[in-house]
Amino acid sequence: MSRIRGSVLVFMFIVGLITPTLAQDYNPLPVAMPSLQIAPDARGGGMGDIGASSMPDVYSQHWNAAKYPFIGSEGGFAFSYTPWLSKLVGGIHMLYASGYRKFGTGDANAISASLRYFTLGSVDVPDPSGKFWQSVGPHELALDVAYSRNLSETFSGAVTMRYIRADYSTGDDETTPGNAFAVDIAGYNESYFHLGRSEALLGLGFNFSNIGTKISYDGGTTSMFLPANMRIGASLGYPFDTKNTLSLSLDLNKLLVPTPPLPIEGEAGEETEQRMRDYYNISSIGGAFQSFGDAPGGFKEELQEIMWSAGVEYTYDNQFSLRTGYHHENEYKGNRRYMAFGAGFRSRGFQVDAAYLVSVTQSNPMDQTLRVSLGFDIDGLRTLFF
Repeated sequence: MSRIRGSVLVFMFIVGLITPTLAQDYNPLPVAMPSLQIAPDARGGGMGDIGASSMPDVYSQHWNAAKYPFIGSEGGFAFSYTPWLSKLVGGIHMLYASGYRKFGTGDANAISASLRYFTLGSVDVPDPSGKFWQSVGPHELALDVAYSRNLSETFSGAVTMRYIRADYSTGDDETTPGNAFAVDIAGYNESYFHLGRSEALLGLGFNFSNIGTKISYDGGTTSMFLPANMRIGASLGYPFDTKNTLSLSLDLNKLLVPTPPLPIEGEAGEETEQRMRDYYNISSIGGAFQSFGDAPGGFKEELQEIMWSAGVEYTYDNQFSLRTGYHHENEYKGNRRYMAFGAGFRSRGFQVDAAYLVSVTQSNPMDQTLRVSLGFDIDGLRTLFF
């Protein structure tokens, strides 16, 4: 076995761990940097991966940075830890840190940032004879900074700049670290209206994320699409009284990545390979527009590429929270379907959240995934210690 084959095996190992096993009829959308799709925090994860329009919090950077100007506190920061695919193999986990600071007249502006580090642990690579050669530590990293601003009393917008790096190197000259740049464009609207005897909060949000360059792991010979994504959502927060609040949320997601061509019966192998080369030569921006109407199965398959999540959050006295949700992905596009359960506690200066994922499909390696997040409120900490 050559070192080149070792490089390929490492990459296939990484993709195979994150993408569920697919049948022949499946036609998933292949993307690089799959860790960018993982919900990093326990609050959004506890509602089935929701965050486009849920109540703003310190974790909003991943979901919708435009929510930050509507947070009551002037700043905060948080850390999250997720052991990933723990049922399948050990050593895979994601570390995530985020924070924000509001400024300007009326705190109408906010600067926020996050750092995501996803490691696949230690992978053994064989030498040409098939014996152990060395261990490598493949990982993915993303660093981003966002600026958000209130554009009216109810609406805010945000732009996020992101640097992305993936290193699957095995020590040979065929595999090189990949680098890419991307942007997010997001908006969020928050308005109140009377519903029964209470004043309900309606949130509407969108986020076009990871729109940018493609990424290559072989020095530019071939390149892959980033998981560019369109997320839109709506939420409704209803206070039963001064201490009890129930929130309902719905998110819809569609990857802005072209659908790969399927083999055609009777087609020569060279023609199939040429169509695949043409597919990977599509630009990232061209692919985003093409993704709305290129599925081989027509409009029906386009609808299959839409993922959705629905979640519920109950909060008592703005301190204790219970959450649940469901995430659905079509069986022909990955079949990631799971229930999520979560809980949170908030005090004056900090909050802690936990989430637990339960798969509703058989042999899903994401089953029993646990997330833990810890957030801090600058205003609350100042009150406690000064």
